[in-house]
Amino acid sequence: MNYLAHLHLGGPAPQQLLGSLYGDFVKGPLAGQYAPTLEAAIRLHRQIDRYTDQHPQVLAALARFPSARRRVAGIVLDVFFDHCLAAHWQDYAAEPLGRFTAEVYRVLRATPDLPGRLAQIAPRMAADDWLGAYRDFDTLHAVYAGIGRRLSRAGVMDGVMAELEPLYDDLLEDFRLFYPQLQAFAAGQR
Repeated sequence: MNYLAHLHLGGPAPQQLLGSLYGDFVKGPLAGQYAPTLEAAIRLHRQIDRYTDQHPQVLAALARFPSARRRVAGIVLDVFFDHCLAAHWQDYAAEPLGRFTAEVYRVLRATPDLPGRLAQIAPRMAADDWLGAYRDFDTLHAVYAGIGRRLSRAGVMDGVMAELEPLYDDLLEDFRLFYPQLQAFAAGQR
C-alpha cells in the first residue's frame, strides 16, 4: 500500500495520520522518541505492509506482471492500488476524498518537525494534491517516473504504464477483493 491507503487505514486522529505516513520515513526500532499514539500508528503501518506483502490476492496480482518487471512490481502495485482507492473512494469511505485529503494536508502543515524526506515532500504533496491526484490513471505516469529517478537502477520503471494498461481490469478486481480484507485487518489492529 502507498500513502493514501496507509492514511485511510491508520485512523483519523492527527497522530494516527502522521504515523501512517511516518511509517515510510522512520526506520528501525521505535524507542519512545515519538508520542505513543504516533508510534502505534507507525507500527500499524508496518503491520499493514507485512500483511499486504504476504496476502494471496496480492501475490496473485504481482504474478500478473511480466517476469522482467517483478523486481519492482510491488512498488508498481502499491501505487496502482492507491489509484484504485482514490478512483473508487466512495466504495470504501463515508467522507469525501477531498475532505479527507484536506485534513491530511492540514495536519502536515501544522506539524513543524516532520522526519527526514517527509519534511521535504509534504509541502509539494499538499500544493499539488498528490493524494487526490491518484484518481487520474494518467497521473501515475509522473509518479512512476519520480520513483524511477530515486531508484539506483536506471530505467527500471520505463514502460510500466504500457504494461499496466492491459492489466488494469484484472488488477482493479484484485484490489476490490483484497482491500476490504485489509480494512478489516487494520481495524482489528487499531
